[in-house]
Amino acid sequence: MVYLEKIVLPDEEQEAAIADARRAENGGPLGYLENGYPCMLFPPRGLHELDFEGVTILYGGNGSGKSTLLHVIAEKTGMARSAPWNGGELVLPYVRACSVRWGFDDEGEPFSALPPASRLLSSDDVFEYMLAARTRNEQVAADTAAAKEEYAAVKYGETVRFTGIEDYEAVRLQLLARQKSLSRRKFLHRLAGKEVRLRSNGETALRFFDAALRGDALYCLDEPENSLSPRMQAEMKSLLEAKARGARCQLIIATHSPFILSMRGAKIYDLDASPVLPRRWWELENVRAYFEFFEAHRHLFRGDKS
Repeated sequence: MVYLEKIVLPDEEQEAAIADARRAENGGPLGYLENGYPCMLFPPRGLHELDFEGVTILYGGNGSGKSTLLHVIAEKTGMARSAPWNGGELVLPYVRACSVRWGFDDEGEPFSALPPASRLLSSDDVFEYMLAARTRNEQVAADTAAAKEEYAAVKYGETVRFTGIEDYEAVRLQLLARQKSLSRRKFLHRLAGKEVRLRSNGETALRFFDAALRGDALYCLDEPENSLSPRMQAEMKSLLEAKARGARCQLIIATHSPFILSMRGAKIYDLDASPVLPRRWWELENVRAYFEFFEAHRHLFRGDKS
């Protein structure tokens, strides 16, 4: 499914006009710019527009503009995200100068906006989820310790007599603790809550993205492979392919991972090239570097001792 078909970025003249307008706001003819970002990031490399497929990948080194493009798309389309994009004084006028072309629904009608579930997700969202879960688990552990003492007191202690509304909570807890059908564990869960089950960082990241990519929406993913081992990156690739194929997700992904770059049917933009053009994953410089490294050590993997 393609919800967003194209984005057109400001050209050199538009960027110059954006910068001049801001200088005028900052002090007239002698005005200044504190931060020119994101102007002059893409025109020097001939990048003026991007056409999107069901899976589109933005590849390039640090500073190539991968994350910037994801944030521009999110800001222009009103996509949800965890944190605002504080890129500088030209960000909003730059985004206003962009234009988009929507895809078409199953009846052939153009979309007028993204589906509500559409979202920008990054590895930072995974880390924040894990931190929040660990904080929650610490609180549950503390509450559970207190609840254990309360369980013994109310289950085996003197029966609470109900004389008025002020006794209601104590009576309720005692009845709860003395229910034959309610185990001690269930009692503690009701009082303290359950801990969020966390696995390794890689497994948690996979589960996070599996739950977050709910389907029928556009998702921008900023380096989802962060903290993942090669084996986990391969599993992430399979997960994303399944979401694109079976859950009607459109994916725009910024990545370095050769595993994710090899996703079936993905359109890849090489942001390190000038001009920026679509490339096949095995043609990309960093992927070739992996190939050349393993090719040079092929004899070690094949057990050739010579």
